[in-house]
Amino acid sequence: MPVPVGSMPGGQHGPSTLDKLKMGGMMGGSVGLIIGFIFGFTNIIRYGPGPNGMLRTLGQYMLGSAATFGFFMAIGTTIRTESSLIATEAFAKAYRRPMILPRQYQYPRASREEKN
Repeated sequence: MPVPVGSMPGGQHGPSTLDKLKMGGMMGGSVGLIIGFIFGFTNIIRYGPGPNGMLRTLGQYMLGSAATFGFFMAIGTTIRTESSLIATEAFAKAYRRPMILPRQYQYPRASREEKN
């Protein structure tokens, strides 16, 4: 039985690398289906369906395009998500909000007395 996200030890966790691979493949596959439909339909109108018929020719365009887009999108998404801990920490430090103290800020008395 799957564990709900909120009850996992250590708090919430993001999607795993395998989840991101599947998500990239599905996104690329859906984009590929649409592009394959547009490109295949255009070619069928221009040059005719050929010996396989209209639906089979259109299906071949759509499946070929979906497989290609899905494969490269899955690989690209996986490569993009892999990073070392050092790089992740450096990115977080570079983009954190600056710590600016107000002009009227008074240091605590204990630290002022230690300086004297």
